[in-house]
Amino acid sequence: MAEEGFVKVADVGELGPGDMKAVEVGAEPVLLVNVDGTIFACDDTCTHALASLSEGDLSGEEVECPLHGAAFNVTTGEVLTPPADENLKTYQVRVEGDDVLIGPANQQA
Repeated sequence: MAEEGFVKVADVGELGPGDMKAVEVGAEPVLLVNVDGTIFACDDTCTHALASLSEGDLSGEEVECPLHGAAFNVTTGEVLTPPADENLKTYQVRVEGDDVLIGPANQQA
């Protein structure tokens, strides 16, 4: 059973290493990313121009926005290159059996 505050958004089998998937948690677009077998979740919307990051390119821990090329670290949400200058929100992720669960946003530093 899912922990309180966590919601199932995908099955583990939907995300092989190096895969990305856009999901919604409530009304929030969230990007799921499998980095070397560990699933991370962050905002799916670029903080610069509202483009969907799930339509961009993933290289290791770095996703590049398809619109203007801003890059973010998907494990930390940190903006890596302009034109974006604001970090992404990241979310708590739990895997229970075959279920991928997303919880509350992590606290920003």
